[in-house]
Amino acid sequence: MSLTLNDIKHPKISTWVNEMIAMCEPDNVVVVDGSKEEYDALMQKCVKAGLATKLAKKENCYLFRSLPSDVARVESRTFISSVKEEDAGPTNHWIDPSELKQTMRKLYKGCMHGRTMYVIPFCMGPLGSPISKNGIEVTDSEYVVLNMDIMTRAGKKVLDIFNADVNADFVPCLHSVGKPLRECESDNGIWPCADVEYKYITQFPEERLIWSYGSGYGGNALLGKKCFALRIATVLARDEGWLAEHMLILKLTNPKGEVKYVTGAFPSACGKTNLAMLIPTIPGWKVETIGDDIAWMKFGKDGRLYAINPEAGFFGVAPGTSAESNKNALISAEKNTIYTNCALTEDGDIWWEGIGYPAKGKLVDWKGKTRDALPKDKAPKGEEMAHPNARFTAPAKQCPCIAKEWEDPAGVPIDAILFGGRRPSTIPLVHQSLSWNHGVFLGSIVGSEITAASTIDASQVGKIRRDPFAILPFCGYNMGDYFKHWIEIGKKSTEDKLPKIFYVNWFRKDANNEKLPGGFMWPGYGDNSRVLAWIFDRCNGDNSNVVETAIGYMPKTLNTDGLADYYKETLPEILKVDVEGWKKELADVKENHYPKFGKHLPKELSDIIDMIQDRLNKA
Repeated sequence: MSLTLNDIKHPKISTWVNEMIAMCEPDNVVVVDGSKEEYDALMQKCVKAGLATKLAKKENCYLFRSLPSDVARVESRTFISSVKEEDAGPTNHWIDPSELKQTMRKLYKGCMHGRTMYVIPFCMGPLGSPISKNGIEVTDSEYVVLNMDIMTRAGKKVLDIFNADVNADFVPCLHSVGKPLRECESDNGIWPCADVEYKYITQFPEERLIWSYGSGYGGNALLGKKCFALRIATVLARDEGWLAEHMLILKLTNPKGEVKYVTGAFPSACGKTNLAMLIPTIPGWKVETIGDDIAWMKFGKDGRLYAINPEAGFFGVAPGTSAESNKNALISAEKNTIYTNCALTEDGDIWWEGIGYPAKGKLVDWKGKTRDALPKDKAPKGEEMAHPNARFTAPAKQCPCIAKEWEDPAGVPIDAILFGGRRPSTIPLVHQSLSWNHGVFLGSIVGSEITAASTIDASQVGKIRRDPFAILPFCGYNMGDYFKHWIEIGKKSTEDKLPKIFYVNWFRKDANNEKLPGGFMWPGYGDNSRVLAWIFDRCNGDNSNVVETAIGYMPKTLNTDGLADYYKETLPEILKVDVEGWKKELADVKENHYPKFGKHLPKELSDIIDMIQDRLNKA
């Protein structure tokens, strides 16, 4: 099934690929066909080069390691290169596109000497879905090809779509690790990358174009993921009247067999993947996964929003993933999985901090150094066996709780949208917005409290790091205009057909209560199903367990059957409105958060603040 450049019949794709060949000057070019034979051959090439290690304990699983300078997204080197700086907004880095292209062309010139250029036709979303979008990624990294094969629908089946419609749109994506191979030189068993000042992850929104140089890490190099599925897709969604969001999608079934579909936006370390694969603790309820990271939502003919998961795999954070925190994620990654920057055990398995069982004997850490396992499986910061951002790339179809609808081309109708963050005080366990615009307000103020563990700047501890809609690093245009787009979406349908919007907070704390594990007032994990059950009933129009408060609708109580007594005791406190806390919250939003958006901030959001302040004053 091997493909060549002659198999590309789409004239614009053919022209663009040839331009990239002329600029990057690879030794040879391969058009990716997406077959198992191709995947296996590429993986063996990586093993032979010392870039990948086959895991003896897991079927068709491999471990890769990177340089310490290439372990995560580099937000400081990520640019929204719009024609006007104002269109990128205050929360994005910007460089004039003409200037940036001139700089990057010099870096790209001859950057693939000694390397193979891979041309990857890929589809974001189920093939044939009216919500899906297609792209072409050109790369010189086998690691990227292998991961894109898991994370997207890639290869001949997508090229056939392009060849059948020579006018079909595509997003061109150019990637290079930025390290041309000289004669007799190799990558020495670690994927290469450029020095940080030469790394560029660039989106040109007006051209729907992505250029990435100098990094091999997933979020910087798998260009279908954050670069396309969010930064470019948010621009497409704005222009075409839909939503591209950093959200999980789950299917929730109650004991009667009724179904609701829920999306959720949470900043990092707030349990998004855990919620997407939740195992409920209350009898008769069931959660199934549609997607764990990104949701694209378009209106159906019935006026409802329908969502697809544009990805085909999970690119999950490994550390902290255990049978207790996310059993389904562990099972998903038992075979056919790529691990990155995890530790390697003596018997050929992977290990990471928080996996739920101790490491034994000697391990090879993520830097390739052989070390003795630590007695308490805890290492000082910076000395972990697995990098804190170590990853697993696993096919979504392997997830034991994947919903049968996860690849439905029509998408699934969304009943509820959740927002949330890590807030040890003020924000209650759950509350529902009073209206669509109030829900947009809740999304716009999402944030987590800065802790001593997450900063070296003591002056920042206790402050709120805002991450509106959990999309701050991934929005491809001015965030103020993004808020406005959400408000405009609300005008396209009626409140009864739009999803209901909720704000959840699993992380309220009472540090003085010695009975509470970790000081947390809510157990989280599977017990979050108790909150989902209330949300389900609200979507069904059930008013029997609800009270209207100054900040929105809240439950009078929740199902506490089987819950530890100390959580039953704290429940009334986390279902209460902290009037003074909310007044401070609104003051912080008004004085420190919203002003940065200037004239781009929609008046509707300022009006919501005034409305909530008035309700609090009367409370």
